[in-house]
Amino acid sequence: MTDKEVFQDKIYLRDKQYKDSSNLDARANLHRLYSTSPLEWHAWVFENMAVQPGMTVLECGCGPGWLWRHNLERIPQNCQITLSDFSDGMVAEAEAALADTGYDFRFQTVNIEEIPFPDDSFDIVVANHMLYHVPNLQKGLAEVRRVLKPDGKFFAATNGDDHMKEIKELALKIAPQVNEFEWPHLTFRMENGRSLLSSTFDNIELIPYPDSLEVTEVEPLIAYIQSMTLLQAIGLDEETASKGLAKLTAAIAQEIKEKGAFHITKSSGLFTAH
Repeated sequence: MTDKEVFQDKIYLRDKQYKDSSNLDARANLHRLYSTSPLEWHAWVFENMAVQPGMTVLECGCGPGWLWRHNLERIPQNCQITLSDFSDGMVAEAEAALADTGYDFRFQTVNIEEIPFPDDSFDIVVANHMLYHVPNLQKGLAEVRRVLKPDGKFFAATNGDDHMKEIKELALKIAPQVNEFEWPHLTFRMENGRSLLSSTFDNIELIPYPDSLEVTEVEPLIAYIQSMTLLQAIGLDEETASKGLAKLTAAIAQEIKEKGAFHITKSSGLFTAH
C-alpha cells in the first residue's frame, strides 16, 4: 500500500481508522492537554467561520461532531446545520451527542464527491482536516461549490509539512520502513492548498493557527503514536511494536525529565474560499 493509498483508501478509513472516534480521541487528547494556544482549535475554527443567525451550514467529515459540541453555546439562532461523514459510525456518534440539544442539526452519511443536496443550498461548507482523504479532490471541490450559495464560503482546515514532525521522527524509530512512504504525504496541505482550491474558487485566504505542544506526560504521547494512520495500516507485529514502544517510552520520559517537556511543532491552518 502506498502513502497515498493509506490516507485515501475508503474501506480502510471507513472500517478501521475512522470506524469510530477512538483514534481521533487519542490524537485530540494530546492537543487538549498540552496546547500552548490561548484559544482551543474548535473554538478558533468556529470564530473564523463567523456563523450568522439563520444560516444553513454543511460540515463534510464531521467526525463525532466536535466542532459543534465545543461551541454549542455560540451557535446563533435559527441555523440549520447538516453534519455529514463518510463513516456511518462517526455520523451515529455525532447524532447521539447533538440530536437533543435543541438546535436544528441534521445527520447524514455522505461522500463529499457526491453531495446529495441541491445547488445553492448552504451559506457555509466546512471540511475540517479531511480533504487529504478525498481520492478525487477536484470532484469533491466542485460538489462543494455546487451546493454553496453564490455568496457562500468554504472553510477547509489542514496541516503543513512540519506538523507534528517530532512525533513522525518517533514513529520512524518503531517502524523504519515508513520511510518508503515519503512521510508526511498529505495531498491537501497548507503548502499546496491555495493552488488546489484555485481551480474551483476565486478568492482564497489562508489563516494560520499559532500553536505548539509542550508534553509533560509520556502516556498521552504514546497513545497518539499508536493511533497513527500509517503505523496502523502497516500492521506491525506485536513483538516489534511492543519493543519499539518500550524504547520510545523510556526515551520520552528521559527528555521530559531533562527538559521539563517534550516539544512538538504544530503547523495547521484554515483556508477560506468563495
